[in-house]
Amino acid sequence: MDTEKLYQSIFRRKSVRKYQMTPLDTSVTDEVSGLIPSLKPLFDIRTDVSLVPGDAIRGLLALKAPHYLVFSSENREGYLVNAGFMLQQMDLALSAMGLGTCWVGLAKPSEEITIQPGMEFVIAMAFGKPAVSLHRERLSEFNRKPLGKIANVHEDPLLEAARLAPSSVNSQPWYFIKEGGRIHAYCIRSGLLKALLYEKLNKIDMGIALCHIWLAGLNHGKNPVFSRETEYPEAPAGYEYILTVSGI
Repeated sequence: MDTEKLYQSIFRRKSVRKYQMTPLDTSVTDEVSGLIPSLKPLFDIRTDVSLVPGDAIRGLLALKAPHYLVFSSENREGYLVNAGFMLQQMDLALSAMGLGTCWVGLAKPSEEITIQPGMEFVIAMAFGKPAVSLHRERLSEFNRKPLGKIANVHEDPLLEAARLAPSSVNSQPWYFIKEGGRIHAYCIRSGLLKALLYEKLNKIDMGIALCHIWLAGLNHGKNPVFSRETEYPEAPAGYEYILTVSGI
């Protein structure tokens, strides 16, 4: 994948919820499928991304879209963060191709869709030709918290990219502590009731934000490396440690 194009998409993409329902040409869906093997994982976890027709996705909040990407994975430590990290690369790539996308957190594939043995369905992403405007024209169109509310710094190009990341119901469940050449990432702890709905989605959202940090780092000539440390700054109240980004 062209990581520079993905990085540029961070500052323009938006969630598209209305689509032209005519299926994309085979040449386009072939191009989309061809991107899947190049997705960079965050962790060494077996995953699968498949392209399915829109009517193969069920759920009260499922969008009407001509196509979906279905992400499935082994259930291992970090698999939800890994899912967000990988599928966000597709989100940005499709946006750069002129296609609309939207994460659909509470939908599920129909029984006709086969999930590989040893894996489970994680999340789906709608995509197709948008029936509304595709891109944001200016940064002011992003409804996001200021950087100082989600990090211990007020200016940083890598964390600014993370600030613009999409998240479930725009919850922005992250906090980042920058310390020297490292960024420590933390995820909010949900209360018991919210955990039933959002704990899984929050971890996926963390992967999305970390994908943006990775792309921003590459764009600024860095070599981001992700690891789970045994020593790190104390988590802010109500948050839990996820991992550390070094080499930045």
